[in-house]
Amino acid sequence: MNLIYLAVGIALLVGGIVDILWTTLWVDGGSGPISGRLTTGVWRGLRVVTRNHDRALSLAGPLILTLTLVLWIGLIWIGWTFIFASYPTALVDTRTGGTADWWGRFYYVAYTMFTEGNGDYTPLYGGDVWEVASAFTTATGMAFVTLGVSYVLTVLGAVSDKRAFASTVTGLGGRSEAFVRAGWNGQNFDGLELTLETLGSELSTLAEQHKSYPILHYYHSEKGERASAVAVPILDESLTLFRHGIPDEDSPDPAVVETARSSAQSYLETLDESFIEPAPSVPRAPDLDRLRTDDIPTVSDPAFAEALAELTDRRRHLLGVVEADAWEWPPLEE
Repeated sequence: MNLIYLAVGIALLVGGIVDILWTTLWVDGGSGPISGRLTTGVWRGLRVVTRNHDRALSLAGPLILTLTLVLWIGLIWIGWTFIFASYPTALVDTRTGGTADWWGRFYYVAYTMFTEGNGDYTPLYGGDVWEVASAFTTATGMAFVTLGVSYVLTVLGAVSDKRAFASTVTGLGGRSEAFVRAGWNGQNFDGLELTLETLGSELSTLAEQHKSYPILHYYHSEKGERASAVAVPILDESLTLFRHGIPDEDSPDPAVVETARSSAQSYLETLDESFIEPAPSVPRAPDLDRLRTDDIPTVSDPAFAEALAELTDRRRHLLGVVEADAWEWPPLEE
């Protein structure tokens, strides 16, 4: 028996299984140790090669998801191939009676993983160990390929959710000032509170989805109006205006505003655990004059600037979210 082949096979097989279970079943674990490095490397490479071209980056998510599936299947496939190769006579060619070569082992593992086999090769007669190994090959193939497919379907559903959330936010305004103006009825913000509650709930769900499926970070939308990395800063800056830019008596219910801000904070903390870094600079502040043109009550500019100074770290994180997804601040010009 070749112990080196056996060790390599076991290492590849265990590595693949751990990475699959880590990524798909461990909600708080993020990406697996192997697939996480793959996804980050592909994303960064695409940004360099395409120079942040939106159309090209929109392919990043599907490409990364496909490569992740190929990685998982490949680790299990090659791992079992090395394990069978560790014992030269583990597999026998039923047509010639000879032992299987490398291609024969590779072929045997493939059809054992994905089908019930066609009988071209068989485990060594009387070799109970290799018969059991063949059964485990089928089990790992069926179980983890099914788990991978289920993961893909769940991720695609989450992608649709985050784009729907982004469309709702940007539909109200492409900047925080426009979002606030959209909710002003000429006298107050009655009617906007329900929208803020809904958006806060959806953002909380989105934060949990990003934590469970980190690959969502790499699904770049070709249009800014459908990008959550654009929508979240718009919403959070709008909430900042409600909290610090508009007098309390004219602002929406403070409890609703704070709940939505808490959801935004959870989203930022989730992204901090992945690949998002705070921007070195602070983004441009919302312009209160844009609100005053619609006769919306505001605090004084010095008071607002003082409040924003206390939110420097939060706003640097928001800018980091925008830049990490290859967008600019302010997210959408109006």
